[in-house]
Amino acid sequence: MSTLTCFSLSIDNHIAHLVLNRPQALNTMNTVFWRELDDVLVQLNQGNAARVLVISSTGKHFSAGMSLDVFGSSIAMDDQTPEGRAAIVDMLASLQATFTRLEDLRIPVIVALHGGCIGGAVDFVTAACLRYASADSFFCIQEINIGMVADVGTLQRLPKLMPMAVVKELAYTGRRLSAEKALQHGLVNDVLPDAASTLAAALQAAQEIASKPPVAIWGTKQALHYARDHSTADALKQMGWLQSGIWSNAHVQEAIRAFQEKRAGAFPELTKLTNF
Repeated sequence: MSTLTCFSLSIDNHIAHLVLNRPQALNTMNTVFWRELDDVLVQLNQGNAARVLVISSTGKHFSAGMSLDVFGSSIAMDDQTPEGRAAIVDMLASLQATFTRLEDLRIPVIVALHGGCIGGAVDFVTAACLRYASADSFFCIQEINIGMVADVGTLQRLPKLMPMAVVKELAYTGRRLSAEKALQHGLVNDVLPDAASTLAAALQAAQEIASKPPVAIWGTKQALHYARDHSTADALKQMGWLQSGIWSNAHVQEAIRAFQEKRAGAFPELTKLTNF
């Protein structure tokens, strides 16, 4: 992994820990952020050193969202011609693809939140599997407050995590959603007293996940995401094909023996991916 500007990355005991590391800029998302995040996710997905990814942050806020200087940069949206407006589609697709890459990662993704999760940061964390929040956390669909529609995943993913009426209220008003309310509505898995205990809870969940057979975790994530977007009948049929493809008597027997012997199970890693 090359040196990162916006993040730090470590892998220990099968747990990758990605930390947003621009606290002086409130961990806003500049052009380097997008390039580095995409690169990290590609490398984690192709490798097999990590069985789960934990994402946390530094400073006052988890992230204040898109860096405002991006709107005046080389990727600024051109609304002066039909050709410029058409290019907006492809530019947004590129940004959307980065967060979709997070959602499609072969391993589960857990986010430890503190402070503000604002604008593009909401797009970011809704693509994760689990979210733990400190008591001071809040969420804000900031885009409506600066005259635009949230466009990198919030409006598509949030209604699958929370009641639609609550999402509409947040999206129309730009109000803040507290950590406690986020817990009540199912957006976060738990609320902890502070950032340190929140990260500890996320890492504890990661350790539990990392102790399971990686291919079974992979299959579980595939099945859950398919079921979310398809009918029950289609998802059940897909489950049969999925299970038949990854079933392992050896993994089941090892898991049972490990439980009986009160030890960690020994399971193979996912196969590394290589570019064609």
